[in-house]
Amino acid sequence: MRFGLFIPQGWRMDLVGIDPAEQWQVMHGLAKHADDGDVFESVWVYDHFHTVPEPSEEATHEAWTLMAALAASTSRVRLGQMCTCMGYRNPAYLAKVAATVDLISGGRIEMGIGAGWYEHEWDAYGYGFPAVGDRLGMLDEGVQIMEQAWRTGYATLDGRYYQVDGARVFPQPLQEGGIPLWIAGGGEKRTLKYVARSAQYANIAGDPETFARKSEVLRGHCETLGRDFGSVVRSANYNVVIGATEAEVDDRIAAIQDRYARVLPDKAEQIAAEFRGGPLVGTPQQIVDKLRELEGLGMTYAITYFSEAAYDRSGIELFEREVAPALRG
Repeated sequence: MRFGLFIPQGWRMDLVGIDPAEQWQVMHGLAKHADDGDVFESVWVYDHFHTVPEPSEEATHEAWTLMAALAASTSRVRLGQMCTCMGYRNPAYLAKVAATVDLISGGRIEMGIGAGWYEHEWDAYGYGFPAVGDRLGMLDEGVQIMEQAWRTGYATLDGRYYQVDGARVFPQPLQEGGIPLWIAGGGEKRTLKYVARSAQYANIAGDPETFARKSEVLRGHCETLGRDFGSVVRSANYNVVIGATEAEVDDRIAAIQDRYARVLPDKAEQIAAEFRGGPLVGTPQQIVDKLRELEGLGMTYAITYFSEAAYDRSGIELFEREVAPALRG
């Protein structure tokens, strides 16, 4: 099994209490920890502008700015966003940005892409909030533009949502064939069809029942399009709350609740309960057992999020010592 690590960037209230002047050093330090080790193949950020579950004045650092900074300050780990919102940037421009960052990184960029969902951000930044069918149409056309740009250096599309005419993307990405595409989402009629057509990776819901169902839908789309289902790597994102004992797990959940209570006192208990209900919550052996179950369903790339990472690396280190070796052996 392969592993990625989300870097706290503030979106999930995971830099609360840290001076903004010190936040980049915290983020970079965690990326460097992953880069220096051999457990995490990749590091990831979210593409959001406002905090969740509610907008606040807490920091939310911009994804592609972080991509460029991490590209220049790491040397091994691959770098991704889960996931870039197609509607936030013109896709030809986005293809150009990603190609530039790929060169800076030495060919280590992954393109996570999705239709977007956080309505407050869309409205606040002046994008409006198109209906879901339109957002999916934008995703479809945008992926086509990026594929053209990275394959040929040019992109032309007279689409319903995007019109580009000979957009030049030079220099090209360093990676042969272009930057790998991760299309995120589980929409069964359209999103998973786009995955079967264009993506090297799928990123879908991580609970076993949903993962299994969406995988079968993806298999059907691959068969219809003549794509080898096994050529699509299936991944999922996971909140990890790990402790050497169940009492330590409880302490970590309580710490999450306390941190959220500083900003969203009315929602802190609910958020803590949501963390507790995730599949990767427990002792190392409990998490190993769950990951083995998921691996049996075809989930071979887990992108992990440790809520406390900016303050305490002991959970990450426990995962590195006692979970990852059992899945990588």
